[in-house]
Formats: sequence, C-alpha cells, structure tokens
Amino acid sequence: MIATLSRVDPTALRRHLQEIIGERSPFSGRNHLAAVEAHIERELKSYGLRVESDAFSHWGTSYRNVIARAGPHPHPSPRGKEGEGLIIIGAHFDSVEGSPGADDNASGVAVLLEAARVLARAKLRAEVLFCAFNLEELNMIGSTHFARKLKAQRAKVKAMVSLEMVGFTNARAGGQKYPSGLSWFYPNRGDFIGIIGNWRSSVLMRQFSWHMRRVPRLPVETLTVLGNGFLLPQVRLSDHAPFWDLGYPALLVTDTAFFRNPHHHASSDTLPTLDLDFMARVCQGVVLAVLGL
Repeated sequence: MIATLSRVDPTALRRHLQEIIGERSPFSGRNHLAAVEAHIERELKSYGLRVESDAFSHWGTSYRNVIARAGPHPHPSPRGKEGEGLIIIGAHFDSVEGSPGADDNASGVAVLLEAARVLARAKLRAEVLFCAFNLEELNMIGSTHFARKLKAQRAKVKAMVSLEMVGFTNARAGGQKYPSGLSWFYPNRGDFIGIIGNWRSSVLMRQFSWHMRRVPRLPVETLTVLGNGFLLPQVRLSDHAPFWDLGYPALLVTDTAFFRNPHHHASSDTLPTLDLDFMARVCQGVVLAVLGL
C-alpha cells in the first residue's frame, strides 16, 4: 500500500486546481470552460490513455464529455459487455455562474486526473474509464447522455463513482451539518469523506469504503439510501444519479457540499479554502479502491 500511496503527487493536485479554478459556466464562463476542457484532454493523453470525445447537444449548442480509457480492451465486446465490466470514475468540470468553483468541482477533477495518472501505470484486469463530465450544474446533462449511451450499448458496468466536492474540511465541533434526522448517527466535525450509495450499490459501497479506509488519517463515513434517493433528494445532486436511474451500481464520493462548505456556489469558493492534504488522501483512497475492485 505504501508504494501506491507515495505515487500520488500533491503538487500535481495544486497544479490542476490552478488551471481549473475560475468561472466555468456555459453562460458566463464559456472561454474558461473550453480551456479547462482542453487541459483535461491534454493531461489524459499525456498519461498514455486512450482519449475520446463524447459529444452531445443542449439547446442547440454542442458540448462534450472527455473520456479516457485505461486497462485492457474488452474482448470480444468493445463496451464492457464481457469480463469484469467497466469501472467508471467521473467528475464534472463546469461551475455555476458567479463562482470560481474550487471545491465545486475543481477538487473532483483534480483528483480524477491524478488518479488517472497513477492508475495509467498499473496493471488493470478491468477497463477503467475516467470521465470528465460537462453541464452537471444544468441537472447532470453530460453524465445523463453518457449513461444512456452505455445503456443503449448494453454495456456491463461494475462500478460508477462520482467525485463531487472532495476538497473542503471543517474540523471544528458543529462544522458538519446533515439532512434532518441524520445528525444523530454521524460526526459533527467535517473532517471525513462521505460515500453514498443506494441499495443496488451496497456491496460496491462496502468494498470501496473498505479500501479507502486503508489510507492513514482519512475518516470515511457511508450512507445507504432507499431506491434511487428520491426520499433524500440532496443525495442525487451529482453525476452518479443518472447511473442509479438506469440500474447501474454507482457511488457518490463527497465532502458533503453545502452541508459543510459555506462557499458552495459562491464567489468565495477559491483555492485557499481547500485542504490539499485531505484531497491527496482522498485521491490515494480512490486509487486503492479501484485497484481493489
């Protein structure tokens, strides 16, 4: 484990954050959104991964997700119908208007890219997809398109993991809030990473969380929700939700967003508010969990 952990580079996380942070709304930050899209593509290609564009349109305008593939080509089926099934790690790279989007979701993209760099060098039994999704802030437009495409291709998906706001901590007592009724069961300090799954994803969540807990000084809390989370709509606010709705096992990995981070969707969501050591540990946990799967 130590050899794997040492390969996660915190300076790379900072470099990605510096490239990504800045308003990335398709309405008010289109130029930076395109620049970040290009940065993601360059980085993934530089790791030697197979990179492709997943194009879609929204209200007459063309957009794309950036998809990179690692591990063996599935055989004989091209889309993960045979063998181990696809492991999908995703993060959205757009932001809302008026926010530089450091935690939401430059943090998730930075962890996605660094995990891709590390895992590109690993010997993987299953094909792993690293998906940078566009237009999540407009109700998961990009990830919905990609999930529906996989379903139409009858792809076999072993796991989908959405990295959604993974960089903010608040270790003071009372710094962590929860939806009604949950505060009795979880810590009141926001120093943990949360993993949320539905019943269909319960086995995956146990496996993924077990591996993430192998990382020193990374508290992990889990939550299993009924159905596809409609009774607790806050747990559906990321790119895992379209995968839940299509019957795929999927997880949300998060610092709990606005239940912890007061800068959510605000102009104050900036680099100095992030905990890069925490992000590095989360990245290490994601790497270990993917290798464990």
